[in-house]
Amino acid sequence: MARHYLSTRMVSGISVIVIAAALSGCATQKKELTTGSIPSSPAVSSSMTAGQLAQAADRIGKAYEANPKDRATGLNYANALRMTGRNEQALAVMQQVAINFPNDREVLAAYGKSQAAAGQLEQALETIGRAQTPDRPDWKLKSAEGAILDQLGRSAEARAKYRDALDMQPNEPSVLSNLGMSYLLGKDLKTAETYLRSAASQPGADSSVRQNLALAVGLQGRFQEAEDIARRELSPEQAEANVTYLRAMLSQQNAWQKLAKNDKAATDNGTN
Repeated sequence: MARHYLSTRMVSGISVIVIAAALSGCATQKKELTTGSIPSSPAVSSSMTAGQLAQAADRIGKAYEANPKDRATGLNYANALRMTGRNEQALAVMQQVAINFPNDREVLAAYGKSQAAAGQLEQALETIGRAQTPDRPDWKLKSAEGAILDQLGRSAEARAKYRDALDMQPNEPSVLSNLGMSYLLGKDLKTAETYLRSAASQPGADSSVRQNLALAVGLQGRFQEAEDIARRELSPEQAEANVTYLRAMLSQQNAWQKLAKNDKAATDNGTN
């Protein structure tokens, strides 16, 4: 199955974009939910092709089989599995890692990310909450909580979490992107674009942030501009995959297309 870079934050639909982003940083990281929670493994990255990711997952999987109690290997393997869409297996791996390291914040964050990716949202929220500590709050975990709350439809609470994270880490692109995607999920495309443009302009913004911006722009009917954004800073192969995926998403999301047309009509009427 071809890997589409625009879908970095999507597991089962547009709403998952937010979750992935958040859970992406925690650790250390980022969160990767580093944004929430766990740092991306140096062994895998979103710049890899589908074939490269599959090879990396196989390589790390062999290391995990040889030593299933190694913390770093378990985290890396679960991350690789999630990136190749094997969410149930990633969750099973993280369950074992969490058993061995029950009080490790990074492990708990990664576990919560895997739960969210597998659709266990309430459990994920509880796990992320256990990883957070009042005396040493982590902005990545705040963002991760926001992503899960957005997935649960609790947008007001989610945005409060993102703003808490921004208070701790001003102008953090991953959090601004999550906030923008929250508004996109709420069908407020103009506000979504504002936050996503701010995110994309920050130092350290990665390709996934720009792809979220491309989606927000495309949903407003500015397809050429969206494709231009989707092609930036990527190899020709990755850029074409992004554009193909963007076109497919926009053509399939009839409700979103109607929303974009209505939004444009409202704007036109307001200026007449």
